[in-house]
Amino acid sequence: MSGLHARGRVPAHARTPGPPTAPAAPPAAPPFAPATNPAFDKAPVSDTNPATSTGPDTGTDTRTGPNAKGPKGPKADLATEITASLVVFLVALPLCIGVAVASGVPAELGIISGVIGGLVVGAARGSTLQVSGPAAGLAALVAETVLEYGVAMLGVIVLGSGILQIILGLVRLGRIFQAISLAVVQGMLAGIGLPLIFSQLYPMSDAKAPGTPIENMAGAPGLLADTLANPQALIAAGLGVLTIALSFLWKKMPGPVKKIPAALVAVGIGIAVASLPGVNVKTLQVGNLLSSVQVPGAEQFAGLADPGIITAILTFTVIASAESLFTAAAVDRMHSGPRTRYNPELIAQGAGNTVAGILGALPITAVVARSSANVQAGAKTRLSRTLHGLWLLAFALLLPQVLALIPISVLAGVLVHSGWKLFAPEEFPKMWRQDRGEFAVMTITTLVIVATALLEGVLIGLAAGIVLAALRMSQTVIKQHLEEDTAKVVMAGNATFLRLPQLIEALEAAAESGKPRIRLDLTGVTHLDHACRNQVEEFVTQQRGLGLRVELLMPGPAKPTQTPTALEDKAVGREETTYSPSDRTTGSRLLPRRRRATTTPPATAPAPDQAPPAPTPGPTAEWFYLDTRPMPEEYAGYASRPEEYASR
Repeated sequence: MSGLHARGRVPAHARTPGPPTAPAAPPAAPPFAPATNPAFDKAPVSDTNPATSTGPDTGTDTRTGPNAKGPKGPKADLATEITASLVVFLVALPLCIGVAVASGVPAELGIISGVIGGLVVGAARGSTLQVSGPAAGLAALVAETVLEYGVAMLGVIVLGSGILQIILGLVRLGRIFQAISLAVVQGMLAGIGLPLIFSQLYPMSDAKAPGTPIENMAGAPGLLADTLANPQALIAAGLGVLTIALSFLWKKMPGPVKKIPAALVAVGIGIAVASLPGVNVKTLQVGNLLSSVQVPGAEQFAGLADPGIITAILTFTVIASAESLFTAAAVDRMHSGPRTRYNPELIAQGAGNTVAGILGALPITAVVARSSANVQAGAKTRLSRTLHGLWLLAFALLLPQVLALIPISVLAGVLVHSGWKLFAPEEFPKMWRQDRGEFAVMTITTLVIVATALLEGVLIGLAAGIVLAALRMSQTVIKQHLEEDTAKVVMAGNATFLRLPQLIEALEAAAESGKPRIRLDLTGVTHLDHACRNQVEEFVTQQRGLGLRVELLMPGPAKPTQTPTALEDKAVGREETTYSPSDRTTGSRLLPRRRRATTTPPATAPAPDQAPPAPTPGPTAEWFYLDTRPMPEEYAGYASRPEEYASR
């Protein structure tokens, strides 16, 4: 057998079969091989943790909980689904009208979009409890588009957006919206809920909101003074406050009474109060739906040649898709039922916008306020959100006189309660206690949404989350100290470009120390990106060019195995000034690497099938030893507590 076979250097598949022989003795360990634990090496690998062990494979999924798979979905309770649909209807109705008015189009177009969101998107597969309709997040964009191109062109733009959404869902781009931080989701909910509260305080007092969330907040004190001075506004505000109180307290009612939606009870009380003599509060006013339909014609489709129309279609597509799928991520965290399937949901949203575009209605997105009301009402299936579209259609077509009896202040009170549940102020101190970095991301997302718009706030929140993750992944400790003739720099953790200034400062300090020898110990680095590696290598090259002795210990496992060529080089005694790391825990020596010998190798070179002898220094070799003393107290525990040292 050749020496290569004896040392196991030939792959197993290349060996030729032969007669059985006695087992060979184990090869001698290399001089610097780390010790092994036989008990650990021979221990069988098995999963004995009952929490993770899957047991015998019986072909049956025995998991339980929201992610369990089974032949049937959640069992529907028809009474609960109907009551939930009524609650969603009461929340959706004022939103549809309010969004339409804010968008600069007739109120009837908002109701048509709400009906499509229930009957088309609600019946489609994708999400189970998410409710769609005209959204406040697109109101400003729609108003600007209508002002520039007219209401007639709105249908073409929405139709084009719907077709693009279907294409995006078919090419499976919906899943990318699942990668969203929980802090961003909670900040998004709070950023939607807080403006919703202040915007509905005005209709709750039969007043008109000034406009932006900041303006609504600033005008709240004046609204209070005007309400107290006007008896009719005070009655309307009283109905709204009563609605909010019932929404919070109705669940504490005894027996089957609490199963009746609090919003429905509040509407009944509001209708009764509004019918009293001497009471003059504002009620809903809805016109003819069929006469409001504006199907795009050839003249409108000819507008597709305008680059501005194409830009509007792309903008509507991006914002509507992002708002819908970000809302899906938020709604999925509100319940334990089936999760949203993002690609089918994107196709469903596209189908809804396609129908809305054909009818000349408002664009459709998933709406958090309606979705949260649906979840809180106890819905379990798609039936509730589909029925809410049916109630919208039936009341608008058959019972407009009933809608005219409902005080607007009552519906505004329902929305204020929904906004408070979305804002969830108790989540902010909770997040502060759990993770202050995530608290900052959550707060930034909320404030930016309030100050600008939903999409801008979510994007900035995502950017803040990415920056936080990058900073935490770059937890690096760099320590430096001087010992005799050596300037030492020790680095541990994740060295990324974010820590490049800190690294450069440490290297420059070592160069300016005036010591003839510099030791850079990077063996504790778990990740070294290209920027930091390049900086270290340039520094080493520069300092060696100035005549300094630089020892560079790069991260990575020790490789002390010596080849015959390396032994020959050591015998010659010619050396380079680049060094490879060794195992710090064994106190091994740092061996200089030699250039290949240019003279005849000595006759005493070991035979190829013998274990190499322990290395010995040549006549001119310089030997360096790793410092085996304990690391200084201030950074000795970095490996076990990186976050503690990174914060220092």
